[in-house]
Amino acid sequence: MKLSRIKELISAEILCNEEMLSMETVCAFGSDLMSDVLALTCKDTILITGLTNIQTIRTAEMLDIKCIIFVRNKRPDETIVELAKEKGICILATRHTMFTTCGILYSNGLKGVDKD
Repeated sequence: MKLSRIKELISAEILCNEEMLSMETVCAFGSDLMSDVLALTCKDTILITGLTNIQTIRTAEMLDIKCIIFVRNKRPDETIVELAKEKGICILATRHTMFTTCGILYSNGLKGVDKD
């Protein structure tokens, strides 16, 4: 699924790296615990979270996650957005809760990351 479709489905605002909206992704993972995110094994994952601190960007960078969706109207501060720009991570923000965001994306064909 293209990031542009995801943006449309969840009525998201793009906060940085708009040029990445043509990128395809195959799965998503929702969590506010970065230790859980570090256990990911799926390539081309997007991260859905309400955690807007620097650790979210650093975790995404370590796992080569190219898109983060911030839920619940959460907005990272400008230093976080600038770091995401620098690291080539697309940032989207939606008013939806994590549950609703995950549900919308799942019901439209985006797979989740399941741990073995």
